Amino acid sequence: MLPFTLALHHVLDPRANIAWAPYCVAKALREVAEGARGTTREEMLDVLDDFAERDAEELAPVPDYVEPPELAVSTTHWADPSVAKRPETRSAPFLAAPEEARSLINADVAATTRGLVPSLIDRLPPGSVSALVVAVYLRSAWLTAFSELLTHSAVFHTPEGERHVPTMRVVTEDAKYTTTGGWHVVNLPAAGGLTGVVLLPRGDLADQESELTPESFAALLAPAPNAHVDLRLPRFRLSTGVELREALGRLGVVEAFASGAELADGVPLGSVQHKAVLSIDENGVEGAAATAAISWMSAPAAPPVEVRIDRPFLFVLRHDSSGAVHFLARVTDPEG
Repeated sequence: MLPFTLALHHVLDPRANIAWAPYCVAKALREVAEGARGTTREEMLDVLDDFAERDAEELAPVPDYVEPPELAVSTTHWADPSVAKRPETRSAPFLAAPEEARSLINADVAATTRGLVPSLIDRLPPGSVSALVVAVYLRSAWLTAFSELLTHSAVFHTPEGERHVPTMRVVTEDAKYTTTGGWHVVNLPAAGGLTGVVLLPRGDLADQESELTPESFAALLAPAPNAHVDLRLPRFRLSTGVELREALGRLGVVEAFASGAELADGVPLGSVQHKAVLSIDENGVEGAAATAAISWMSAPAAPPVEVRIDRPFLFVLRHDSSGAVHFLARVTDPEG
């Protein structure tokens, strides 16, 4: 799913900090596409490329000394009683009581994401009749944890100037490190067959990020050789909410939002809303995300190697065996 991940990342609003969940978005779009026909289906499947859904939800066994990882994924269909429903669809009063429908969906998402995404849908616009919702929660410990005793305040070079931020440190032979294509790449093994990949550009992140191709991105995420690494990595917690309709349209998903969309319930999509939270600390990584594809009756208009992560970088949390990208973050200010 790397072509889809990179393509959508490139067309998202280029804000300084952003964290989103490619796997969560792809799973939601795949679910919508499965009930579509004709050009509507073809456009969505073309964007999704080689999305490997089931494999990414299988976590590998962990050693006894490591805290077991946790992965929760839920897919729910919600519809107004007036709309034709699948057998598994949950009823919600979109038309008669939109606030009640919104609360039902948000509560379900909050339960799956352990409260990290308490309100996926901030508002259901008039005319909303159904929603396909995917929620994901993921927590995994580093196989070699950072010692909190080594965490200290250090300079991070943001686009607006220098800031002092809490910076973790670990000296380990368990990490994997390489330099390739103008990037420093550090792989941090995590429980469950997951790997946190830190991508630090040699030059300006904005310039090098925009030049990434599916091929070069795949090369950066390929397994790196073992190395003795002295890593300084800032703690960070990012939270992002984005509307994906325009971005998906730029990738070629157009018919799904048109009045003649050939979708399962016969109602075009009006909105694809996505929220994600990603947190990195001394113990590991925790992330949650949710995507809602909402159908509207009236849609809106269109020595050791020292690696000091002290300036903008990318962070990827990937599933090793399937290649699925669970989270992708651009960090320009760890405390912003």
